[in-house]
Amino acid sequence: MEKTIHEVKSWCYLYSAAIVGIKTHDFRDMTERDYKIGDYMKFKEFDQTKGTFTGREAMFEITYVTDRNTPCAMSSCALGKDYGVLSIKLIEILK
Repeated sequence: MEKTIHEVKSWCYLYSAAIVGIKTHDFRDMTERDYKIGDYMKFKEFDQTKGTFTGREAMFEITYVTDRNTPCAMSSCALGKDYGVLSIKLIEILK
């Protein structure tokens, strides 16, 4: 089975927390892409104050998905139907 690489923007403070391992999840609009366990996410650090990419990139693996298709006890109360929480694991810092 081929794994998809999803290229996504990641604001600076979120990117920094993810690459050092204190942020192990990512909250995403599930209607934008077909995120699946085992897929990869290429985080492209984006400076939202300047409106530009910084050039830093890192690859993460999606290890779990919590959304309307794979709910938990609280997800129907806490997550809108179009949103999900992706558990992520750092694979490699690219740049």
